[in-house]
Amino acid sequence: MAAPFNYRHLYYFWVVAKEGGMARAADRLGMAVQTISAQVRALEQALGHALFKPAGRGMTLTEAGVVAMAHADQIFQLGEQLPAAVHEAATGQGLRLAVGISDSMPKLVVRHLLQPALEDSRVRLLAHEDEFDRLLADLALHRLDAVLSDRAATPNPNLRLYSHALGDAPLGWFAPVALLKGKPRFPQCLAELPVLLPTGHAAVRPRLDQWFERQGIRPRIAGEFEDSALLAAFGRSGMGVFPASSWSHEELLQDSRVRLVGQTPELVEHFFLISAERKIQHPLVQRLVQAA
Repeated sequence: MAAPFNYRHLYYFWVVAKEGGMARAADRLGMAVQTISAQVRALEQALGHALFKPAGRGMTLTEAGVVAMAHADQIFQLGEQLPAAVHEAATGQGLRLAVGISDSMPKLVVRHLLQPALEDSRVRLLAHEDEFDRLLADLALHRLDAVLSDRAATPNPNLRLYSHALGDAPLGWFAPVALLKGKPRFPQCLAELPVLLPTGHAAVRPRLDQWFERQGIRPRIAGEFEDSALLAAFGRSGMGVFPASSWSHEELLQDSRVRLVGQTPELVEHFFLISAERKIQHPLVQRLVQAA
C-alpha cells in the first residue's frame, strides 16, 4: 500500500525542482541534503513514480516530475496569495472577484452582466479574457471565481463545473448611416449591404448562418471577427452592417454614425455563468446569478 500523501514532502520536492538540485534546496531551506533527499524519496513512494532522473552531473525532472511540478506550482502560488486574501476579507478592505470572460462574449454584454457585482465600491474586479476551454481549466483549478460565456459547459467527468443561465438577448442589426441611402428595407437590405459577422467560435454564428438561409439571403461578408468589440468598432466606422445583442443597444443608439435597421427576435444569444461548485459560496458570484 502506498504511503499517505504529505504536502510537506511536496513542498521540498517543489523547492528542489525550482533550485535545480538537492544541495541548493538544502541551502535555501537551511537543512541537510540527506534530509531533503529523504523527503523527496518519501513523496516518490507515495506517488508510486520517480520524479527526478540523472542528467549529466545533476538531475532533471521525469515526465511524472513535470506533471507534479505543474501542480505544485499551482498549489504553492495559491498558498502565497492566501495571507493577502484573508487579510482583505477580515478587514473588509476589498471584495475580490476574478472572472474569466470567453473571447466570444460581446463586451457590452459583459459589462451589463457584471454590473450587479460592481455596485459595491469595495469590489476589486480581475477580468481575464481567454479561449473558453482554457478558462474552464483555470476555473477547475480555482484560479477563477466564475466564467462568463455564450455557451454552457459541456459535461466532462474530469471537471466538476456547473452552468447557470444568466438570460437570453435577441439580436438587432445596425448599419452605418452612410450606407443606407437608396437601399431596400430590412431584412432585404442585408443582401446588398456588406455584412460583418462573428467567426465560428461564437455560439451564435451557426444560428446566424441558418437564419440567412431561411431568409433566402446570401450575405456579402466583408469581415469576420473573433472579438465582438472589434466587430462593432469596424461596423461603427462604416465597414458594414452588423448584429448586436439587445443588451448593447443603448450604447450603440447613442452613436450617430449607425442606425438600428431591424430586429430579429427569433435570433437569440444565450449567456451563462459557469462555476466550480453547485451551491455558489462567493457572495459576488451569488449576486450575479440572483440578478439574472
